[in-house]
Amino acid sequence: MLNWILLAIIVGMLGWMGFNYVRVRRAAKVVDNAEFSNRVRQGQLIDLRDPTDFRRKHILGARNIPSQQLKTSLGAIRKDKAVLLYENSRGQRVMNAAILLKKEGYKDIYILSAGLDGWKGKVKSE
Repeated sequence: MLNWILLAIIVGMLGWMGFNYVRVRRAAKVVDNAEFSNRVRQGQLIDLRDPTDFRRKHILGARNIPSQQLKTSLGAIRKDKAVLLYENSRGQRVMNAAILLKKEGYKDIYILSAGLDGWKGKVKSE
């Protein structure tokens, strides 16, 4: 009986992960350092981390819009330009932000695959 319960839990978790994967893939394109770097000049670079982390270190040219304030800050993000999102690593915040932006009508959304932790380009730090 316990084996069936564990199997059901594992199948449920895998199903949920697959569902989230598809949702994110429909909302945004996950890109590596090179492609992200190429798109920075034409797009809007948004750091989703909290202001303290942003001040400590961020990608050069990024604006800080913490993920919890994104919905109320949509007016500051243009729909006619690509939106480039990142956080420390590719986690839930960046995925939720991409899904929200897609629902709000943004079309060109990109996520930095390894986040700031894996960024090889220029940064500004204290």
